[in-house]
Amino acid sequence: MTSHLIPPTDRTTDHPAHRLFVDRWSPRGFSNEAIPESELLTFFEAARWAPSSYNSQPWRFLYALRGTPEFDTFLGPLVEFNRGWAQHAAALVYVLSKKTFTPLGKTEPAPTRTHSFDAGAAWANFAHQAALSGWASHGMSGFDVDAAQKALQVPEPFVVEIAVAVGRKGDGAHLPPQLQEREKPSPRLPVAAIAAAGLFPQRFAGG
Repeated sequence: MTSHLIPPTDRTTDHPAHRLFVDRWSPRGFSNEAIPESELLTFFEAARWAPSSYNSQPWRFLYALRGTPEFDTFLGPLVEFNRGWAQHAAALVYVLSKKTFTPLGKTEPAPTRTHSFDAGAAWANFAHQAALSGWASHGMSGFDVDAAQKALQVPEPFVVEIAVAVGRKGDGAHLPPQLQEREKPSPRLPVAAIAAAGLFPQRFAGG
């Protein structure tokens, strides 16, 4: 496998980091190319190796490929703004997490404080494997969580965390003008604004 298929960006780093992390971004302008299900499963393979508290692995993924009956169901809970561009994605994915786990040596489930955090680690693995394979992924918080839980028939103790659009990056011609202007990698805070040695610094409070 080629080690880095996503196009390079003009982003610069404060400190050395692999370009995979630097060049990955979240476009909205997808091409019409379909994604093979086997390719999507590779992204889930990467996701399942994420770290988690007590190795509880609380993440779950539901997906629908464009052109399947379930795709419209997956589109439904998205806010109108996101539906407008996500309808062109090759696949839609919902990331779920389980709010309980059964500790080793126990028989009864217990609440886990880190279920959302751990699912986020799995999503990061997914996103970076997609980028490594030359595909784009765009996570979305803009959806009706209750509607998603109902439409996807998600029971307790699972919760829907985010929705993800996956596809091959296109020219964005189908996007409205205001989104075409935003179709570029976004900036990030400098390392000094997010990491500090020692106790909580005052500079964090204003960021």
